[in-house]
Formats: sequence, structure tokens, C-alpha cells
Amino acid sequence: MSEQKNASEKNKWSFEQFMRKTFKVVLDPVAAFFLKLGLTPNMVTILGLILAIVAAVFAGMGKFLVAGLILLVGAPFDAVDGAMARQLGKPTRFGGFFDSVIDRYSELFMMGGLLYYYVGQDNKLASLLVFIAAAGSVMVSYVRARAEGQAFTAKVGILSRVERMIALVLFLIIGKPLIAIWIIAILANFTAIQRILNVRKQAIESDSSSTRGNYD
Repeated sequence: MSEQKNASEKNKWSFEQFMRKTFKVVLDPVAAFFLKLGLTPNMVTILGLILAIVAAVFAGMGKFLVAGLILLVGAPFDAVDGAMARQLGKPTRFGGFFDSVIDRYSELFMMGGLLYYYVGQDNKLASLLVFIAAAGSVMVSYVRARAEGQAFTAKVGILSRVERMIALVLFLIIGKPLIAIWIIAILANFTAIQRILNVRKQAIESDSSSTRGNYD
């Protein structure tokens, strides 16, 4: 039953998978170049984090265009490190774990920079929205992690990390980051709820299947 669910999950279309396949022709040469430089996938993961922190600093200063451009450069590193691991032929479980953890730090630093800016502007509504957006972003990933820890899948939802990064980059560059915050605050939490309901459905089906099995 779980194998069928995993196969079904893999066959489902997702924007993140679409983006990775679409830009594979760009990611693979970049990954190969970094490997020739002697970099490891984890080094590139850390480099992406550093760029996110720098972008957060500029966002906190209100220099949204600079922050957006830096984030535009740094965000794709999340895909490049995976491409490097595949080219090495040895993607590791720790590598995937480390990448996921660093992704959360990158997002939280970015949200922290925006929170610092809006607190300095005495914009209470915007500050609250940043907190809600940060909570939603973390919960999307946490729900998936907890679900997979219980042998369920939870990749559904309309706002994964890729969509969140695109929204942040786009609206930072045009100087309207609050629009991105509104989008993430609403849709990230909606995505978390989608995943919770999806896991609930799987759990009910699993429990029902186990009950039937006891009578076979």
C-alpha cells in the first residue's frame, strides 16, 4: 500500500519538479563547474546560506532591490547542490537532511531581515504578517518531515519552497516585499493545512486497511 502511495506521489506534477527538469540544462553545467573547482555539495549549501544572510541584511536596511538580486543568485544553489551530489554518484542521507535544515535557516534569516525592517518602521501589521509567513514556511516543511517519519507522504500543496522563493525574489526586486509576505502568510499556512488533511486521509486509509487485514 505504501509503495503504491509513494509511486503515486512521484507521478504527481509539482512546480518544483517542473522547475528542476526545465533548468536541468543550466544546473548540470554549473554543478560540474563547481565540482571542478573542488567544491562539495555541502559547501555549496553553506554558500547559499551565506548569500541568504547577506540578502537578509540588505532587506533589513530597506535595500530591497539588492536583497532580491542576491537572493536571485543564492536561491538556485538549493538545486545545484543536489545536482552535484547526483553527478558524484553518491547522494547521501545526511546531505539531504543537511540541505533541508539549511533551507529552513535561509528562509528564517530572510524573514528575520524583513521583520527587522518593519519593526524599525513601526509597522505592526507587517511585522505580524512576517511572523505568520515564517511560521507557515516552517510548518510546511515540518508537517512533511513528521509525516514521512510516520511512513506517510506529504508533498502536496500549492506553495512549496520554490514558489515562496520566487515570490520573495520577485517582490523584493520590484520593491514590494510586503506583497510576497501576504502571499506566503496566507498560502504557506494553507499548504500546511493541505498536507495535514492529506496525511489524515492516508492515516484513515491505512487504519482501515489494517482493520480489514485483521479479519482476513
